[in-house]
Amino acid sequence: MELQFEDEVIIPSGKVELKGDLIVPVDAKAIVIFSHGSGSSRHSPRNKMVARYLNKRHIATLLFDLLTVEEDLNYENRFNIPLLAERLKDATRWIVYNPVTLDCRIGYFGASTGAASALIAAAGMKEIGAVVSRGGRPDLAGSSLQKVTSPTLLLIGSRDPEVIELNQYAFNLLGGEKKMEIIPGATHLFEEPGTLEKVCELAYGWFDAWLIQSNP
Repeated sequence: MELQFEDEVIIPSGKVELKGDLIVPVDAKAIVIFSHGSGSSRHSPRNKMVARYLNKRHIATLLFDLLTVEEDLNYENRFNIPLLAERLKDATRWIVYNPVTLDCRIGYFGASTGAASALIAAAGMKEIGAVVSRGGRPDLAGSSLQKVTSPTLLLIGSRDPEVIELNQYAFNLLGGEKKMEIIPGATHLFEEPGTLEKVCELAYGWFDAWLIQSNP
């Protein structure tokens, strides 16, 4: 895999600066920005696995910390979804004007509570071409769900019944193109053999269809 750019980056957001890891393969036509769940960070091993899978298929990725180290010490900040959505919007604007990603269409990958902030951000940004949620809580996006026009894929484990129910509720409210996939044998964290690989395959298929094939 030949890379055009791979480095740690600094993303300005209001009065703070957020650290991120940006990887841009040569000839990338799309970039996926990750919105991680509460208590996680850009170093999430599951999100990094998905990012590597996308990178190998010529999709750029940005994993970044939605909170500073100091902010993360305040437990309530981890569940301040409106704040996290604003941080995601700031990262998106930064990507839009970044010279190495100027020609890339943009998608979001949200995990756990990060799915809600991704959907809120997508509802307010016309630049977002697709959204994927892994074991997410899209229901926490509330009234923003009906405003989402970005094609959205919800991925849930079959052994995560409460989250399945919450995703079904959110799915019914979502606007635009949408699909819900239940991955057999997977619990909330997709720790079972082969389940996270299935997430990678389905996420790539969704991003490829809506970010690349739909915009040749």
